[in-house]
Amino acid sequence: RATLTATTVAEYYRDQGKTVLLLVDSITRLAMAQRQIGLAAGEPPATKGYTPSVFALLPKLLERAGQSEKGSMTGFYTVLVEGDDMTEPISDTVKGILDGHITLSRNLANKGHYPAISILESVSRVMPDVIDSPHMTAARKVRRLISIYNDVEDLVNIGAYVPGSNPEIDLAVRVHPIIDQFLRQEVRDHLEFSHVKKTLLELGAKIDQEGQALSNTKVKQSA
Repeated sequence: RATLTATTVAEYYRDQGKTVLLLVDSITRLAMAQRQIGLAAGEPPATKGYTPSVFALLPKLLERAGQSEKGSMTGFYTVLVEGDDMTEPISDTVKGILDGHITLSRNLANKGHYPAISILESVSRVMPDVIDSPHMTAARKVRRLISIYNDVEDLVNIGAYVPGSNPEIDLAVRVHPIIDQFLRQEVRDHLEFSHVKKTLLELGAKIDQEGQALSNTKVKQSA
């Protein structure tokens, strides 16, 4: 009831022409409560014990967020997962409904890396519609190098990777420290979007410079 009431209140202000932010913590608890109601009503347990009414409720609730002709309502919904299983039914269903998701990583948190956001497991389906081309290019560049580095991180840590065998891996290893620093933020840091965008574009340019430097080094060695 609390979640449905809060959503209705948010819709009211959206219809008044306001820009509304709705925070719900958490969808998992809502699903568990609906599961208990469903079981008490005689519904059969379906996926991992959740009743059909749970999966009927989620889209009806989550799809109420968004823009209208008068205003907008942005919803942030937390989902708790057991044992870091991102394919469990609630998180999997929610990811299929919402416009994006931010995945927190226990591994990053254990390393003291905050915010502990897993870039590769996080997605925004509206990103191409709300940012310009240079911003998108820089973001994709950073994301690709993070993926490449993650693939060889174990080899790098044990000293088994030999530089020069793959130029993309060489670049990913070389720029990893500056990418890692860019992704960290202290609790008391308050940064404007324009500042973060500017820093990302500078990071993209730095990556290009490092890539060119590696190419020049390889050419000299070949000569």
